[in-house]
Amino acid sequence: MSDNGIFKIHFASVNAPANKSLADQIEDLLPQTQCTKCGYPSCRLYAEAIANGDAQINQCPPGGAEGIARIAGLLDEPIIALNPDNGIERPRPVAVIDESLCIGCTLCIQACPVDAILGGAKLMHTIITDLCTGCDLCVAPCPVDCIAMVPVTGDLTGWAAWSQEQADAARARHDLRNARLQREKAEHEAMLAERVTRMREAPTAESQAEQDRKKAIIDAAIARARQKKAEP
Repeated sequence: MSDNGIFKIHFASVNAPANKSLADQIEDLLPQTQCTKCGYPSCRLYAEAIANGDAQINQCPPGGAEGIARIAGLLDEPIIALNPDNGIERPRPVAVIDESLCIGCTLCIQACPVDAILGGAKLMHTIITDLCTGCDLCVAPCPVDCIAMVPVTGDLTGWAAWSQEQADAARARHDLRNARLQREKAEHEAMLAERVTRMREAPTAESQAEQDRKKAIIDAAIARARQKKAEP
C-alpha cells in the first residue's frame, strides 16, 4: 500500500474518460466526506486547487496515507506525509445527538454537508447514521454541546474505514444539497424582487387612504366653490 510504484500502476494507468478534467480525476480519488479539513469548503474545490497548483496533495485527513498515495500516483508525484496542520488520520466517527439535551435549534442541520440530520425548528434532531460522513461540522454550531463524535470503525483509518461506494453516495448527497440550496436561494431572491416590485407599483393601504382623504378634501372644496358661485 505504501509503495509509490504500486499506486502509480493502479491509478495512473487507468484511462480516464476524455471529458474528465484533471480536477475531475482528483475529485474521484477523494473520500467525499466534505469535512473542510483540507482548508477548502468542499472536496471539489480542494481537487480544483490541487489541479491548479494552489494546494498540496497531503491536506485530506479522511483520505489519510492511502489517499495521498492515490493522488500522488495520478500526478506522478512523490508520496508525502499528511500535513498535521490539517488534522490526523483516524478511525471514522459518526455524530450522535443526546436527544434529551437537543433544543431543536436546527444549526446542526444547516451545517451538515450531506443532509444526514433529521429534525425541525424546536423539535428533536437525530442523525441518520448510515449517511453521516464523520465530518465534525455539526459539533461546533451546537449551542448546548449535545453532539458527540463516536468512532465506529475500530482500528481502521482512512480509506480502510471508508468505501468507494460510501464516498460516491456522500458526493451525490452533497451535490443534491448544493442544488437544493441554490434553488431555495433563487426562489427567495425572486420572491423578494416580486415583493419590491409590488410595493413600487401599488400603493400601500395606508398611502391609499391618505390619497383618498386628500381627494375628499379637494372634492369638498370644489363643491363649496361651485355652490357659492351658484348663489345669487
